[in-house]
Amino acid sequence: MKVFCAVSTVLLMSFCLPLRADLADGIYAIVNDKVITWSEVKELALPAMDILQRDYADEPQVYEQKLDAALNDELETLIDDQLILHEFATKYPQLPEATVDEWVDDRIKQQFGDRITCIRTLQAQGITFEKFRQDVRDQIILESLRAQKFSEQKIIISPYKIETYYNLHQDEFKVGDQVKVQMIVINKISPDDTAARQKADQILVDLKKGSSFQQLASLYSQDPEQKGSDWIETSVLRKELADALGTLKCGDTSGVIETSDECYVVQLEDRRAAHVRPLNDVRNTIEATLRTEVRKDEQKRWIDSLKKKAFIIYFAGPSPG
Repeated sequence: MKVFCAVSTVLLMSFCLPLRADLADGIYAIVNDKVITWSEVKELALPAMDILQRDYADEPQVYEQKLDAALNDELETLIDDQLILHEFATKYPQLPEATVDEWVDDRIKQQFGDRITCIRTLQAQGITFEKFRQDVRDQIILESLRAQKFSEQKIIISPYKIETYYNLHQDEFKVGDQVKVQMIVINKISPDDTAARQKADQILVDLKKGSSFQQLASLYSQDPEQKGSDWIETSVLRKELADALGTLKCGDTSGVIETSDECYVVQLEDRRAAHVRPLNDVRNTIEATLRTEVRKDEQKRWIDSLKKKAFIIYFAGPSPG
């Protein structure tokens, strides 16, 4: 619940809160007794800001709109975190310091390798070790309380819901024309490399003599990911391959398909027309999607209930940039 206050109330709250240096960079919100500053929101939004600057460099108005939305999303994330931390502080015993120490040690090993490197890195970033430890403590609480509230084992999705979702979202499960192929790929050193073509021609000769395509692929193909066969949509294949496969019958082997950087020999095992994937193929995917939606709905209801008990003030943040 957003609480909009008059200037006098804001001033009163400012006097009631402890004086902190980080107030100087601008206040985005106050949650109970916690101040959320512009710098905290911006730090969380930095990855999104970088992407938006790249994608909308020539559309400043769209950039501003999407940046505002990103900042608001991160602000709500920080508010949600503070609501959960406040709930923990009022209803649960404090975390044992030994537990926090274990998490801190693990984080140091994962991120920095050792404590000295950790401290030096934090100092370079203007972060105290005490702040780092507090952040780790908060993470323990947030992860533990969310896991306790929203354990996946508690969410049961009925077959009826899965079938209903499938029937209403047929477009999500459409696939284009597909082929199942095996490939032998010979890389070129340069566009005018003739050795790759000669090797591919020799592979064709070996195939005509009765050598196994799979065995030759294992021996000569220079792209291990394409040695095996699986269903591939023709729309994702490079044009030279798609065109060649379009002329083959199941079981046929192509000639040498030469591009500027590779030579291919392909064998078409099977093909199938565009279709909607059957329910049994996507049942697990749908169940996971619905479980995620239920978990989001449950978390929203929980956060909304915490907001009703909390004192929240929203402030206009500084101009993005």
